[in-house]
Amino acid sequence: MSGKLAVVVYLLGVFCLTLEALDNGLARTPPMGWLTWEHFKCNTNCKTNPKNCVSENLMMEMADRMAADGYKDAGYEYVNLDDCWSARQRDSQGRLQGDPDRFPSGMKALSDYIHSQGLKFGIYGDYGTKTCSGFPGSWGHFELDAQTFADWGVDMLKFDSCSSNVTTYSKGYPEMSNALNATGRPILFDCKWPFVLRHYGMKINYTLIAEYCNTWRNFWDVHEKWSSILMIVDYYALNQDTLIAAAGPGHFNDPDMLVVGDSGLTVDQAQAQFAMWAILAAPLLMANDLRNISTPRSNILLNKEVIAVNQDPLGIMGRLVLQFSDRVDVWVKPLSRWQEWAVVILNRYLAPQMVSLSLHQLGLKTLSSYRLRDILSHSDIGLRDSSKMYKYTIPATGTLMMHAQP
Repeated sequence: MSGKLAVVVYLLGVFCLTLEALDNGLARTPPMGWLTWEHFKCNTNCKTNPKNCVSENLMMEMADRMAADGYKDAGYEYVNLDDCWSARQRDSQGRLQGDPDRFPSGMKALSDYIHSQGLKFGIYGDYGTKTCSGFPGSWGHFELDAQTFADWGVDMLKFDSCSSNVTTYSKGYPEMSNALNATGRPILFDCKWPFVLRHYGMKINYTLIAEYCNTWRNFWDVHEKWSSILMIVDYYALNQDTLIAAAGPGHFNDPDMLVVGDSGLTVDQAQAQFAMWAILAAPLLMANDLRNISTPRSNILLNKEVIAVNQDPLGIMGRLVLQFSDRVDVWVKPLSRWQEWAVVILNRYLAPQMVSLSLHQLGLKTLSSYRLRDILSHSDIGLRDSSKMYKYTIPATGTLMMHAQP
């Protein structure tokens, strides 16, 4: 299952050779699914809060909702545990084990249930001696834990970096990647590797990281705040040359979870996060309660036209190409079909903004005109002359997302 894949991309009219990437057959497009952390965090108290604790019941209910409410059909497939699922101690054979009270049926049974719904099972581990919440880490147990996850039927591993020695990462993360591949089971590998290097001011070798990881975290955790979304977007803009070169089929930057459906964002802000994550070619991992999500927010997550931009097989991360003072950013992403593009106009400001721009300003110069479609509202904008200026109104802390076609 392991190997290297040379990736060639087509960006703004120029072919360029990017880095060699892990080729385990996975993450040919950014992974999509659901994750426990941001909404349920480390809630282990099932006695007083049984509906909202990290448990097999929670995971099964979310799998049910994903299968029944259209998420699976839209492309969301991974149902992922984050930290706090395990027992405080390994078993007598040194293996990780689920908390016996919250996962009484065992991790293999949970995996089987999720698979029975046509979905995939993701789990959390940690590179160091302990997870970020103090549960057993994988340091010194890489091969054993990889085989344990494979035996359980795990399809994705989020591998955190707490209680670890950053100077060992260039050796240890590849060891875990190789251990996963050696099991013979395809397991998507999500790393925290570059985030910690950046945190300590160390050089990040994305060529090496992409050889061993399918996805990786670059920046701080997302929170249910508009300021958090903007901070992440700004980091990607500031480092876009490096991050665009690092991303592609089989290997993607991960700006963290989608908080669409949580209480901290307005509908327009939630729409903006979804549009930005789509144009960044980011994993779409929902962090919410699918049992209690409002229809407007569910509709955002189920927008297949936006998902198609994210899942475009070219796998290129979009680029910030234009800014209007400190209020409006314009991002462009090339798509796989000839001369098709996605455009996001992001209004950072607390009031609606009107901007005037031409497609030439965005780098769309090959054709004399393009047909534009508003893919957030599923409405056609019409034919636009590439060289002419047109006005667009963007809602407060919101977006306009367009699909440009010949």
